[in-house]
Amino acid sequence: MNSPSEGMTSNRPYLLRALYEWITDNGLTPHILVNAQLDDVDVPAHVVQDGKVVLNIAPSATEHLQLENDTIFFKARFSGNPYSISIPMVAVIAIYAKENGQGMMFAQDDTPQPPFDDTDDPPPRSHLKVVK
Repeated sequence: MNSPSEGMTSNRPYLLRALYEWITDNGLTPHILVNAQLDDVDVPAHVVQDGKVVLNIAPSATEHLQLENDTIFFKARFSGNPYSISIPMVAVIAIYAKENGQGMMFAQDDTPQPPFDDTDDPPPRSHLKVVK
């Protein structure tokens, strides 16, 4: 476990697992958008378009799906041929429901920030604004 003085781990795998569960619990089909150009992305080359690939990760489309903290593993068929898929968690751009597009895009640089130390200068103001 990280001590309070260490940075936190990425929240991406936790959010991805929660959204996967939410999508499947609602009877919808979870898809992930993956940056196929990153190292260690192992997907069939013929399904990659413009360096990206959309994958159906529904229970009916995959075998042995594992949504681990660092990597997603599963087996699937493409054009009738079986493949073992391996995707580093950092390569996942988004998860969404095929039927309605609801889901989440992930920041492309979600490197955990070090914890705030009140002896330092205050953190910069958020770029977020209230929308009415």
